[in-house]
Amino acid sequence: MACRLCVSTVLATSALPVAAENPTLAKAPDGFEECKLQLQEKAIAAGVSTKTAQNVMTGVQHVDRVIELDRKQPEFTTTFADYLNRRVNEDKVSKGRELLQEHSALLERVTEATGVPAPYLVAFWGLETHFGSYFGKMSVPDSLTTLACDTRRSTFFTGQLIAALQIIDEGAIPVEQMEGSWAGAMGHVQFMPTVFLKHAVDGDGDGRRDLWNSLPDAMMSAGRFLESMNWDGDYRWGREVLLPENFDYSLADGRRLNLSKWRELGITDAFGKPLAREDISAALIIPAGHRGPAFLAYHNFKVIMGWNRSEFYAIAVGHLADRIAGAGTLQNPPPVDAPSLSRDTVLELQTSLNECGYDAGKPDGITGPATRSAIRKYQRDEGMVADGYPGPELLDGLGVATP
Repeated sequence: MACRLCVSTVLATSALPVAAENPTLAKAPDGFEECKLQLQEKAIAAGVSTKTAQNVMTGVQHVDRVIELDRKQPEFTTTFADYLNRRVNEDKVSKGRELLQEHSALLERVTEATGVPAPYLVAFWGLETHFGSYFGKMSVPDSLTTLACDTRRSTFFTGQLIAALQIIDEGAIPVEQMEGSWAGAMGHVQFMPTVFLKHAVDGDGDGRRDLWNSLPDAMMSAGRFLESMNWDGDYRWGREVLLPENFDYSLADGRRLNLSKWRELGITDAFGKPLAREDISAALIIPAGHRGPAFLAYHNFKVIMGWNRSEFYAIAVGHLADRIAGAGTLQNPPPVDAPSLSRDTVLELQTSLNECGYDAGKPDGITGPATRSAIRKYQRDEGMVADGYPGPELLDGLGVATP
């Protein structure tokens, strides 16, 4: 039973909520100077010296581009194939293997101290800054003040700004050299300021925590951060697996089952061999629908997501680490013809599902658990493979246009 009657209503009204989600971003907001003064006072109250707070905040400027980028994060607007192929490719694998050997003594020292294997440390380094070749060129105080004075995540970025001022105050980096990403991530491994304060360490013994100019500081800090999130040195991040025909994709809802249970359900490793009967729990991840690869994610997958709350990112880190350690490419690579979904498209999809009686939750432009559940129910009713993935057949059935 295709929901044809709902589609026309959705298409006629979808422009209104979408427009409301995209206010004009070009003009700096009124009250920015007043906001700067308030942030300066909060920083001083939090222990930042008056001299540092005044010197830094006086020169801070609003950056329109930061707000624009905050509204267009790639984890929510790109396909898994595009995301993975841009981040895990032959050039990056080759460079990672070269650096694994070049810095073997340092990496072994970090592994001994933290339990995090060297290939993972190199993989984080590769994904965050392409092995230290690009840290970002935006002023961290400018970016964080811009975001702190924006209403969307003001509280979070106010804390990050105060932490950045504390880092300057301790002498780790001069303000004019504190450059990073648009969101304020810094150094070789792109630590946010609060993570820097809590987990950055002096890895080379010079008395400073310098994540920009000291690779020993950066690698040891990365290891300590992962260790703090309970990295399990006995197991890997996860693994690619193969699913049997007519598999129940509703099991890919975040639940964690023992490997023996997944084995009983017909899942094999990527080469068709039975899974081990080890006492380890895993969640099934299907990032590109039934046509793409499937993964069983272990505890360390959750640790990686503690670094970046994106399943795409966590898979990319794990797969790049595997490749750097000598593994080959995926046995079932993601389809490259999958549609790229913007937030506006997902908003339209969610609205369409809700109008048709499939509860996708409040439309927010993000394909979360409620949306995937609604998609599975619709797919099941329409005789599609119920994988919860918004593929071309689903979008066509609901009349949702793709860019």
